[in-house]
Amino acid sequence: MTRGPWPFVGVLLVSSALAFVAITGILERAGRPALPLDDAFIHLQYARRLTEGAFFAYAPGSGYTTGATAPLWPAVLAPFAPFLPGLAFVYAPWFFGTLAHAGLAYEAGKLAAGLGGRLAGLVAAALCLGFGAFAWFAWSGMETIPLAWALLATARRAAERMEAPVGIAPPPHTLALVLLGLGAPLLRPEGALAALIAAIALFFRPIRASRGARVGALLPLVGPLVVPLTNLALAGHAASSTTTVKWFIGNPYYRGDALYAAIGANVRLLFTSVLDGGAWTAVFLPAGSLPVLVLGLAATLHLGARKKRLARALFVLAIAAATIVPTTYLSFLWNRVRYVWPFAGAWMVAAACLAGLVGELAARRHRALLALTPLLGAAGVAALVDKLPWTLSDLAQSAYAIDAQQVSLGEWARDHLPADARIGVNDTGAIAYMSGLETFDVVGLTTEGQARAWVAGPGSRFEGYEHMEREALPTHFIVYPEWMACSPVLGATLTDRVVTDQSILGGVRMAAFEADWSLLGTGERPAIRTANRPLLDALDVSDLASESTHAYDAGLGAQDVYNAAVMGLAPRDPGDLELGPTIADGGRVGRVVERFVLRVPAGKPFELIARLSATEPTTVGLDVDGRPHATLALAAPGWAEHRVAIAAEHGDEVHFTLRSLDGGTFGAFHYWAYGD
Repeated sequence: MTRGPWPFVGVLLVSSALAFVAITGILERAGRPALPLDDAFIHLQYARRLTEGAFFAYAPGSGYTTGATAPLWPAVLAPFAPFLPGLAFVYAPWFFGTLAHAGLAYEAGKLAAGLGGRLAGLVAAALCLGFGAFAWFAWSGMETIPLAWALLATARRAAERMEAPVGIAPPPHTLALVLLGLGAPLLRPEGALAALIAAIALFFRPIRASRGARVGALLPLVGPLVVPLTNLALAGHAASSTTTVKWFIGNPYYRGDALYAAIGANVRLLFTSVLDGGAWTAVFLPAGSLPVLVLGLAATLHLGARKKRLARALFVLAIAAATIVPTTYLSFLWNRVRYVWPFAGAWMVAAACLAGLVGELAARRHRALLALTPLLGAAGVAALVDKLPWTLSDLAQSAYAIDAQQVSLGEWARDHLPADARIGVNDTGAIAYMSGLETFDVVGLTTEGQARAWVAGPGSRFEGYEHMEREALPTHFIVYPEWMACSPVLGATLTDRVVTDQSILGGVRMAAFEADWSLLGTGERPAIRTANRPLLDALDVSDLASESTHAYDAGLGAQDVYNAAVMGLAPRDPGDLELGPTIADGGRVGRVVERFVLRVPAGKPFELIARLSATEPTTVGLDVDGRPHATLALAAPGWAEHRVAIAAEHGDEVHFTLRSLDGGTFGAFHYWAYGD
C-alpha cells in the first residue's frame, strides 16, 4: 500500500458504506438503535457510570466490580454519554466501530505489503473489508474490532522498527508502541500479546544502546498488570469475575484429564469447524477455508525469511497462533465465536501473502502472471463478500432479538418496578442500562462475590443466598428460568418476553418474577425427630464454605448441572401420617461416590443423619474411616433422611465415603452428626 493518508481514507469510505448498510438494516429491523449482544450494554452501563463519577461500579449503590475486562472501551465511550441519552448512545460504539474497522483493514494492508508486495497489501485490506465477522462485530457495540486493530497496529509498527536501518536515525514508533502495549490489554486481556510484541521491538531496537534504555523498553509489559493490580487494590483479588466464570482453568469441575479433554475438544473444533467455515462460522467463512489459512501462514514465513523481514512474519504468525487461546474458555463458541475474531486480521494477512507468493512465483515464468495475485485476491474477497448479505441480515436480526427481549424488559422494569427495586439478572447489560435500577448479577460478572457460586451451580447459589443479609438480596428477578435453575427463589411471574425468530438469545423466554425468599433456611435442620440431642457437626452439601471445611469430594463426574436447588415436602419418620412442610435445600445429584469428614468428640458414639435422594431405587454403601459400615436403600422418587448409628471407635475426625453399589446414582443434600 502507498504512503500517506489516502489509503486509510479509501478504506474508511468503504467501511463507512458498510456501516450505513449495517446500521440501516438494524434500524429497519429493530425500529430504533439496537445492539446484537447484551454484553455490549454492559460497556454502555460502565461508560455512563463513569460519567456519574463511579469508577467501574456497575449498579447504583454498588462499589467497584471486577467485571470490566475491557475498561478502555467504556472509557473511550464515556465522553459521549451525557450527549446521547438512552439508546442514542448506541451511535457512539457504532462510530468507533467504523473507525476500527477501517483501521484494521489499513493495518492488514500495510503488514501484508511489507511481505508480499503492494498488490498483496491491497488484497489483505480488501479481505478485511469483505469479511463478515469484522462487519458483524464492528457494529455490535463490542470491543472486538478495536482489539483486532490494536494487535495489527502493534505488529506493523514493531515490524517497521525492527526493519529500520541501524544507526541512521532513531528507530521509529517508540511512543506508539508504548501506548499500544499499555492500551491493548485494557481492551481485553488477550491484548497482552500486543504488549509482548511492543516490548520485543523496543527491547531489541532501543533508542540508545544502554541498559537503562533496554529496561525502559519493557514498559509496555506494565499494560497486562493494570487491571489485575487495580482489582487487587479495590476488590482484594487480582482475578476478574469474568475469568472465574468463563475460563476452564480454575473451574472446579475441570481438573487433570477433564481439563485436557475439554480444551482438546475445543481445539479440535477450532481446526475442524470454526476455521473451516463449519456450522459455527458458516455465516462468515466459506467452507474449506482452513487450507488457505495454513498455506498462507507458510507463505508468510517463507516471504519473511526470503525478504529478511522475519520479525514481521513472526509477529503475524504469533497473532494467528493466539487464535488457540480462546479454546481455553468455557465460552469459546458464545456470541458468534466472538473471542476468536480479534486474531483473524492475521489470517487475512496470511491469505494475502499466499496470493502474493503465488503471483511472484508465477511471474518468474512470465511477468504478466503477476496478475495472479489480484485475481486470487479477488476470488477470496468474492467468497467472503458472498457471505455479507447473510452476515448483515443476522446482525440486524440479532439486534432485534436483544431489543425485543432484554431491552424491552429493562424498559418494563423502569416503568413498573419501584425505584428501590433490586433486580436479579443473568443477562446484566440491557436490563441495568435501560431500567436505571440496581441489579444483582446472579452470574457474578458485575456483582462481586457471586461468580464462584454461579460456576459451582444452582444449589451453591441457593446456599449462598442463605448466608446473605435479606436486604442485600434481589427484590425481583428478570432471568431465563432454565438458566437460573433455582425455582425455590422465583415467586409470582410478572411479565415475560418470548422471541422465537432468533439464534442469539440465551433462551426463547425471559421472564420477570417477584423474588421469594420464604424457603431460605428451611432445609438446615433434619425434618425427622432428633429428640433435642446436641448437634455435633453438619455438612451442608452445595454450600461451598461448608464443603471446604468438611473436605467434601463430590467424586468423579461432578458438574454444575448436577448441583441442584430442590424443593419438596420434608421427609418424615416412618409411620408419620402427617405430610411435612415444603422445604428447599441445595445438593448434588447424579452421585456415584463422594467423600467428606465430620468432626465429633473422639471415642463417643453418635448418630449420622443423611438427607439423600434417588430418581430410581438405589443401594448405597456407607464406609466409615475406610471400613464398610452400613447399606442404605434409597427409594424413589424424592428425598429421605436416613439414620445410621456410629459406634465409639473413632477419632475426632470421621471420614465417610458413600458409593453406589448397584450402578444407580443418588443425590446428597445434608449430613448431620448428633450426639447421644
